[in-house]
Amino acid sequence: MMLISRRSALRGLAAGALGLGALNLGACGRKKDADLAGVTLRAATYRGNPDSFFEQAGVADTPYTLETAQFAGGNLIAEAINAHSLDVGGMSEIPPIFIAAANPLVRIIAVLQGDVNNQVVLVPKDSPLQTTADLKGKRVGYVRATTTQYMLLKILKEQGLTFADITPVALSPQDGLAAFNQGSLDAWVIYGVVVQLAREGGARVLTTGLNRLSGNYLVAASKDALADPLKRRAITDYLQRYAKTLAWIEADYTRWARLRAQLTNIPEAAYLQEYRERSAAYRLLPVSDAAIASQQDVADTFAAAGVIPAPVDVRPLWDDSLHEVLAKL
Repeated sequence: MMLISRRSALRGLAAGALGLGALNLGACGRKKDADLAGVTLRAATYRGNPDSFFEQAGVADTPYTLETAQFAGGNLIAEAINAHSLDVGGMSEIPPIFIAAANPLVRIIAVLQGDVNNQVVLVPKDSPLQTTADLKGKRVGYVRATTTQYMLLKILKEQGLTFADITPVALSPQDGLAAFNQGSLDAWVIYGVVVQLAREGGARVLTTGLNRLSGNYLVAASKDALADPLKRRAITDYLQRYAKTLAWIEADYTRWARLRAQLTNIPEAAYLQEYRERSAAYRLLPVSDAAIASQQDVADTFAAAGVIPAPVDVRPLWDDSLHEVLAKL
């Protein structure tokens, strides 16, 4: 699996390496808008993300050139937008918080709201842990600067605990899976289909993100791209195609699970299990006060825990200028 690292995101992409691990869909279909024919929209993606299936969903005929680059995490996408290497990309609520104080180029233009049951606390199959209170004094893995860190802080707070009451272990998802399988962790806060892979090995879900996480995943764009009338139109069109792809997925999730498994080498059964247990379907929504307040709560939680050096106001990161279009999707 080829992923874009921090170095290549900030150096290689700026040198025009957006074709790496990407789908160039600009040549597909008819050019419907002559004004956009000369526009290149640079979009971030994750392997197996809905936008990887524009062609199968029948929406690949963009009137502009769509270049997509695959990333390993939302923090890299935020950095690439700031480095003028990307126009649009998705991430959790977390990455913008870490750059909010630096007057970044990142602007949040939409919310992809969906599942929180795919974010869980796992324990080994023979673990004596039965409730989140049992995490006290234990080695708990998580992924730094992601929703797992926020979720862990929330869970500990529910029990009157802090990071000082556990042995927190920051690991990438891949390293976390290895450590968990080797018995090096008492519990692991993790997300995505890797949850199902761990469960296949006997892992047990202690609790999920339900009623702890908002389910908000953010769509961010470059302030410069939004200021360019043609790129702004391309971004709007891209979001409309994304919404149509979500509808295509919902129409036959088994089909998407099969195609996604072929693309990612993750078993189809893992995607189907994730689907059966999800808390909600994914919807592309406009910016709202509730979404801004949710991210502010995350920022305040991180500031109180010392994860970021000082409190930040997230509202300047948000741009609701596409509200009218998104409200109709």
